[in-house]
Amino acid sequence: MTLVDSLRIALAALRANLLRSILTTLGIVIGVASVIVLVAVGSGARSGVEKQIASLGSNMLVVFSGSSRVMGRAAGAGTQLPLSEGDLAAIRDKVSGVTAISGQLNGSGPVVYGNTNWTTTLSGAHPGYTTVRDWPVTSGRELTAQDVRSTAKVAVIGQTVATQLFAGDDPVGATIRVKNTPFLVVGVLAPKGSSNFGRDQDDIVLMPMTTARNQIVGKSQVQADQVGQIYVKFDESTDLKEAEEEIESLMRQRRRILPGAEDNFNVRNLAEFMKARTEVLSTMTYLLAATSLISLIVGGIGIMNIMLVSVTERTREIGLRMAVGGRKRDIMRQFLVEAVSLCLLGGVIGTVLGVIGSVLVASAADWPVLIDPSVIALALAAAGITGIVFGFFPARRAAALNPIEALRSE
Repeated sequence: MTLVDSLRIALAALRANLLRSILTTLGIVIGVASVIVLVAVGSGARSGVEKQIASLGSNMLVVFSGSSRVMGRAAGAGTQLPLSEGDLAAIRDKVSGVTAISGQLNGSGPVVYGNTNWTTTLSGAHPGYTTVRDWPVTSGRELTAQDVRSTAKVAVIGQTVATQLFAGDDPVGATIRVKNTPFLVVGVLAPKGSSNFGRDQDDIVLMPMTTARNQIVGKSQVQADQVGQIYVKFDESTDLKEAEEEIESLMRQRRRILPGAEDNFNVRNLAEFMKARTEVLSTMTYLLAATSLISLIVGGIGIMNIMLVSVTERTREIGLRMAVGGRKRDIMRQFLVEAVSLCLLGGVIGTVLGVIGSVLVASAADWPVLIDPSVIALALAAAGITGIVFGFFPARRAAALNPIEALRSE
């Protein structure tokens, strides 16, 4: 008896007890569907975090002022002595491996073009900002050193601001008003997407650092040449851990921090922080998927139980097949094929339900999902293996029956 014959007999046996077959596969259906949904949601979340890592910029460290304390309470990051142009120049000149550097001094306010206005983030930056952040300009030009030296009233705007103010028209060459000060739009940034904190990075207006400090954001009373936070980009060969230690040592010297005293600044590798989040998401995804495999085991036990019942019900049929020349391996293969077919049927149904469930989660919860074909293939393979493992004992029991005793069975 060939494998095709065994498959045909198995399908006929499953059709003969259709309701029982469907109910038996429920464990497999639930297991496969839950694995696909959980892995799709976890992979989508991980993919989203990886995109956020890419949006931060590669090989980059961020330096920002620390948190001051008032009556024992932290006032928040950036409330210590602000970082200055001197700090930025010292990092650029004395830390090895620096390829680009820029400050970012943030404020907010209304931007007006014609009869349209939009409240957005107003940021002063240096010419190297777009290089540090891996954020190219899609039209127009970037900020230049001459813009900073001359305190030019020019701006490079993000995609969100361009959409809100210009509704599809080319903004380059237009004049906008930032806090009632006219600015010439000289460039438009490429789309960047949301940050790891959910903020729209494209909702921004970049201007020369000197212009922002003197006219838009304002000067600090304790640091006239403040630069906000400092972004530092390094070449590919630089060890960021060593670079971080260099910056910390340099900043402690410049800010006259005594040995053993707490730093009043912070140096962060945001990409490492985001990678840690990715690893946590991956671990949770695998744990949840492993938990879902319990449903496959439960389903496999149910299938083994039903197959044992089937062997008992079909004892006379088995004896008859043996009497007309059926070999033990043919009987064993027949019941194994029946068990595997049952599991694969549940796997296919579970796959369809899992894909539908993933799509529903994505649309209802606005949660990113990523359905990987390899996960579907793995889930179906797991269902098939479940059929082999839990169908082996009933198949072996059927093959071990004595033909004479089987024929005498009622």
